[in-house]
Amino acid sequence: MMRPGPRNLITDVAGFVVGNADDARLRSGVTVLTADRPFTAAVHVMGGAPGTRETDLLAPDKSVQQVDALVLSGGSALGLSAASGLADALRAAGRGYDVGGQRVPIVPAAILFDLLNGGDKDWAENPYPALGRAALAAAGDSFGLGSAGAGLGATTAGLMGGLGSASAVLPSGHTVGALVAVNALGSATVGEGPHFWAAPWELGDEFGGRGPAPAHDPAEMPRTKLAGPREATTIAIVATDADLTQAQAQRLATAAHDGMARALVPSHTPMDGDLVFAASTGARPVGDADLLGLGHAAACALARAIARGVYNARPGILPAWQSAFG
Repeated sequence: MMRPGPRNLITDVAGFVVGNADDARLRSGVTVLTADRPFTAAVHVMGGAPGTRETDLLAPDKSVQQVDALVLSGGSALGLSAASGLADALRAAGRGYDVGGQRVPIVPAAILFDLLNGGDKDWAENPYPALGRAALAAAGDSFGLGSAGAGLGATTAGLMGGLGSASAVLPSGHTVGALVAVNALGSATVGEGPHFWAAPWELGDEFGGRGPAPAHDPAEMPRTKLAGPREATTIAIVATDADLTQAQAQRLATAAHDGMARALVPSHTPMDGDLVFAASTGARPVGDADLLGLGHAAACALARAIARGVYNARPGILPAWQSAFG
């Protein structure tokens, strides 16, 4: 039986830290996952409109097998600059891939579209490099959920989105965690009610304990943002202490997309850039029999993290779950 880690955050995977930085006037922000040493990472994209940096080098056949940090950011393509600010800070700290004595930090990033959420986007200088540096400076074991970091200005169909996280400790002793900025075209809740699509995977009352919706028509098209601004994309990281190769990490990211489909309906649409990074510290040995359980745990943790992100959000351009149902 799976159980949450002590914080129920991705930082229950020992060695990883997370930092948030956001700007209330901008209504956007940045979330960073990093560690004190390079770590194995991979990625899998299933959305039709992704925005990314340095994801090609995460393929198992590429020469760079480890990274220094992963970035989730608002700001659409402009938010990719957050990784540049972060890379500058890492280089100043002596971090990065050694190329003939020069340090080049490897910082893959993914962005979501939050440019139409009412914030002040008329800046003279791109604010995201500074937000990337601030998120790194804030990195630690604990961090805010809901309207924080990359989830500050995020929305779903009818409710505010947000930053979510969850963890699971497996019977094998491995830990899996998820971190997600929920900005979906679709909905995290069933119909007009408070019940989360992710309810069957909830542990305890981590997102309200309402349980599954009493009834719904599975053939009915759920709410989407198609009637309004099409500001979408859910971006996530799943992490583990299992000693994974880059190919195995890519399979973990692929499996985790099942959790996105369980928690957001519809997901992986042509207007979403849905993406999952996977990260591994390599601290615990792993056998072939463990890989199935790790993939299942990653999908479950991501579904729970998505619901927690929406559950903890504050009102903004849309109502929040707590103000509507709490």
